[in-house]
Amino acid sequence: MTISNSRPITPELIASHGLKADEYQRILDLIGREPTFTELGIFSAMWNEHCSYKSSKKWLRTLPTKGPRVVQGPGENAGVVDIDDGDVVVFKMESHNHPSYIEPYQGAATGVGGILRDVFTMGARPIAAMNALRFGAPDHPKTKHLVSGVVAGVGGYGNSFGVPTVGGEVEFDERYNGNILVNAFAAGLAKADGIFLSEAKGVGLPVVYLGAKTGRDGVGGATMASAEFDESIEEKRPTVQVGDPFTEKCLLEACLELMQTGAVIAIQDMGAAGLTCSAVEMGAKGGLGIELLLDTVPVREDRMTAYEMMLSESQERMLMVLEPSKEEVAKAIFVKWGLDFAIVGKTTDDLRFRVIHQGEEVANLPIKELGDEAPEYDRPWVEPARRAALPASEVKAPVDYNDALIKLVGSPNQSSRRWVYEQYDTFIQGNSLQHPGGDAGVVRVEGHATKALAFSSDVTPRYVEADPFEGGKQAVAECWRNITATGAEPLAATDNLNFGNPEKPEIMGQLVGAIKGIGEACKALDFPIVSGNVSLYNETNGVAILPTPTIAGVGLLPDWSKMAKIGTANDGDKLIMIGVDGSHLGSSIYLRDILGSTEGPAPEVDLTAERRHGDFVRSAIRNGQVTACHDISSGGLALALAEMAMSSGKGLNVSLKDSRGLPHALLFGEDQARYVLAVPADLANFLQANAEGAGIPFRALGTVGGDAFIIDDLVNLPVADLGTAHEGWFPDFMNA
Repeated sequence: MTISNSRPITPELIASHGLKADEYQRILDLIGREPTFTELGIFSAMWNEHCSYKSSKKWLRTLPTKGPRVVQGPGENAGVVDIDDGDVVVFKMESHNHPSYIEPYQGAATGVGGILRDVFTMGARPIAAMNALRFGAPDHPKTKHLVSGVVAGVGGYGNSFGVPTVGGEVEFDERYNGNILVNAFAAGLAKADGIFLSEAKGVGLPVVYLGAKTGRDGVGGATMASAEFDESIEEKRPTVQVGDPFTEKCLLEACLELMQTGAVIAIQDMGAAGLTCSAVEMGAKGGLGIELLLDTVPVREDRMTAYEMMLSESQERMLMVLEPSKEEVAKAIFVKWGLDFAIVGKTTDDLRFRVIHQGEEVANLPIKELGDEAPEYDRPWVEPARRAALPASEVKAPVDYNDALIKLVGSPNQSSRRWVYEQYDTFIQGNSLQHPGGDAGVVRVEGHATKALAFSSDVTPRYVEADPFEGGKQAVAECWRNITATGAEPLAATDNLNFGNPEKPEIMGQLVGAIKGIGEACKALDFPIVSGNVSLYNETNGVAILPTPTIAGVGLLPDWSKMAKIGTANDGDKLIMIGVDGSHLGSSIYLRDILGSTEGPAPEVDLTAERRHGDFVRSAIRNGQVTACHDISSGGLALALAEMAMSSGKGLNVSLKDSRGLPHALLFGEDQARYVLAVPADLANFLQANAEGAGIPFRALGTVGGDAFIIDDLVNLPVADLGTAHEGWFPDFMNA
């Protein structure tokens, strides 16, 4: 059969597919001829940054991915971690940044849909979702529109599908004006012996298309996601997918039902690059060829070309290798759920990827080389210049501590996110144990009386820009701390590495430094990376986003009745800080939001201290010695205490008079490895004695009670006034 080519391959066409001249030469050398138009599209999809990780692969290999609880690490649709009793948790985080900037509702909605499919493709029922969102400056003309659309898209898809959104982040910075970030996380539960992988096995077996029909939406989406933006941004709207959460819910139920029949040999979500990526990955992983017959692909639009069908990113679709004897059983399940079921090809023994359309062979490529021979770059990188130290004595104290604190709790980045999370169904399925707004989301494991899972997502981009290595460490440490603050044992993490153009050595230096920091922290904290995503070229007109390596983690609570929350302090409780006194004001939000400066280094992360302090706090929570717990992060001790007071609805009377530090550093310093505990009065001395005996630094801070937030003679505010400022910013911004 001769290979059909419907369009001449020109340098302009090659460039429009995101392929550089030397990459195109690599294709010519690999296949020994000019590619067809469809083949060019296939290479473009498989070799773009979004699918091949060609700029980051070298460094990703350095991350720790194994551990005693890791069942499946990177390389599959999602990571899998053992949570005892024959149960596993399946989870991953993915970006949908570029589509969400172009079309915020559908971009965010399909980001949620895609990550949910990654989880249930593995055989797990989704039980929790999170999202980490970053937008431009609040006064930028597009920001409010983008916030409204993205939040509606996340809620519209997640609520309709029926998964609780249990946590996440929302931040604003002008560096995201032209390129917002939408990072979506999902986790699901499965049995350890019920995990499904994407590796095809067996020759001559049917390749089956499942789910919704293929349309022209999302054609070229993965290539678009691997390019910088410019003024032509609006022209890219057709590359954004359109989601249908009700179809996806049916797809979930049909897939889980089918998996019980023994019919599934391999299964793969059709995500980025659609049919191309799913078919190639299934075949290549199993050492098999794949032959696709496009005339049998269910389509919803007329006269679709082979190129369009291969690169469509229409949602709610799966590809599966099927046990032939179970074909009728499988088809009956999908028909019952109102979904398409079509045999679209077969596995072969020749390691070729063949695509046939209307009787013509439009692609015939070596399947393993499509993935294995993708370019891999060791891009040049430079370390950022080290920032000069910024002693607290050189940083001005606030003129009025009350005003400073009110300004911080009511600032765009520290105010309540209630406006956002109240648009999400956070309690659907009936297993959520914590309301969003605390340190971590907690979800009960169904079928067990006491077991629960904790989830958190964290990164501090201003630290990463100041020092990528320390910023990478801190993202991991804060995620680990937030999980620990509930009493859970952190098990494993997923990463979503969002950066600018890696062809610029200073941006590549940020990526390399952050990965090194992440790797060191994950090793020290026994917190392996089991899945993840890299999103590069987050730039518009040459302006890069803040480096944003988001870390999302999962922890295990054996007994959720002993779980800690931020807002459960009782009158008379004693307040105890675990960790050192605050002294570090470089790159802090006090410096940025009160003094208007971004100078100074990021705080150093002592991983040994993180481990020791966290293990001590977790032990105290599990021993029933803690009524409320909150980690200390952005805004330092003052903000942590204010958040505990607002969340508990109780006053706090705090004194720092016996400390030797400067008051503004003690209150607003962002030193790491620290927690605030509320402890019953009769246990406070016991807990402090335990800390002293273990060599854990601590400070007695004061007492819970009354209706005012008091710190010596520096701060005296009604908790109600703090709450008004904290709750007011977001609705005022969105309603203005």
